[in-house]
Order: sequence, then C-alpha cells, then structure tokens
Amino acid sequence: MTLLAFYVNFFITLFALIDPIGNVPIFAAATQTQSGKARRWLSIYISIFTALILTVFFFAGLNILKFFGISMDAFRIAGGLLLFLMGLQMARGEFLDTFTHADEVAHGGDPASGVQPLGHRETAKKSFEKLVVPFAFPLMVGPGTISTVVIQAGVAQDFGPLGLVVGVLAIITTALAILVTLLLSNSISRIFGRVGMVVVVRVLGLILCALSVQIIISAVSEITHNIILPSAAHPYTEHHR
Repeated sequence: MTLLAFYVNFFITLFALIDPIGNVPIFAAATQTQSGKARRWLSIYISIFTALILTVFFFAGLNILKFFGISMDAFRIAGGLLLFLMGLQMARGEFLDTFTHADEVAHGGDPASGVQPLGHRETAKKSFEKLVVPFAFPLMVGPGTISTVVIQAGVAQDFGPLGLVVGVLAIITTALAILVTLLLSNSISRIFGRVGMVVVVRVLGLILCALSVQIIISAVSEITHNIILPSAAHPYTEHHR
C-alpha cells in the first residue's frame, strides 16, 4: 500500500463511520433557533473537537483504554447507553427545548434575573457544551471510529514518521469535510421549518434508541462469546454454517 492509498482509505473510512451527512438533521434541529453566526461557530467547535479527539486516539488511543483497564466492548456499551439517553430525549420531544433557552438569552437576556444577552460565540460555546456529549462523542466519533483510528495508527507506523503525518492529514481533511457538511445544515433547517424538524427529530430519536440497543447487543454478544444469537447481534448479515 502506498502513502496515497493509505490517506485515501483512511479518509473515506473515517468519513463513512462519522457519517456527518446522516447527522445533519440532528444538528439542524438542535441549532434551528440560533443565529447563522452561532451555528457557524458551533460547526467550527465540533470540527475542531473531532480533529483533536481523533488525533489523540491516533497516537495514544489503545494506551488510554489500557491505562484505565477499559475494553473496546465496554466502551461500546457505554457509548450505546449515552446514545440511548439522547434518542429517548429526542423521541420524547425534549431535545429541541434544551437549546431554546440559549437562543432566548442570546437575543434578549432575562431582565428579571439580570442575565445579560450572549454573543454569537458565547451562544455557540453554550450549545457545544450540550452537544459535545453525546452528539459529537460518541454519536459522530464513536467506538467504531476510535477502533479504526487505532488500527490505522498501526498501519501508519509501518511508513515511519511520514506515515504518521499523512494519518494526521487524513484526520484534518475529515474534520474539514465535517465542517462543510454542518455549515449546510442551515438550508435543511429552512426547508423543514420547526414543525418539520420536530417530526424528524422524534423519528430519528426512535432510530437512535434502536441503534444504541443494537450496539449494546453486539458488544454483549462479543463479551459472552455469542451466547446471544449471531442473527440478533449482527442482523442482515449472512452467516455461514
């Protein structure tokens, strides 16, 4: 494998696993009540966070998990539980309300309590604190992405220092692709409107709950040495007898 092939494969794999296009409706729903500048700042924060967390795991991911004595399957279960809580909040219609107050404070403040209006960057920072877990991590950067980064780090080491540089370049390119994708969420928010986004969020919440349960089932299946039926752990996959 050449360095170019390694870069292309690494980037495509990361982009497919993170799936920023599939997460755009959730991001659009969470930020539809905010200004365009606040959404742009939030997109930048999430992209930078993604690049940083992937780079950290690229160089020290396996050692971090080993240091805390955490297996990848345990990491998957923890991520699945977080996603389930987020999906449940979305399905119950509480997801959008979480970000409404930040927008109100950004535009007018609260004279009764003495809260002052927030600027666009401050609003984005407040929203980022709420979105970083579990939206940015582990919904976008989940156990599958982290395990892939750890594996690709081993491949990069075969190329020497230059391979590590190319690996980081692939991570930065992925972060830029995420930034561009999230910036386009403004158009989706305008097309669907608030009522449409409420419907989309509730449906996606149900899907997220099911996805999180599937992640947990798959991890438990690995831990228990397939006591759980393979067809339940990995549906829609042909199993050879």
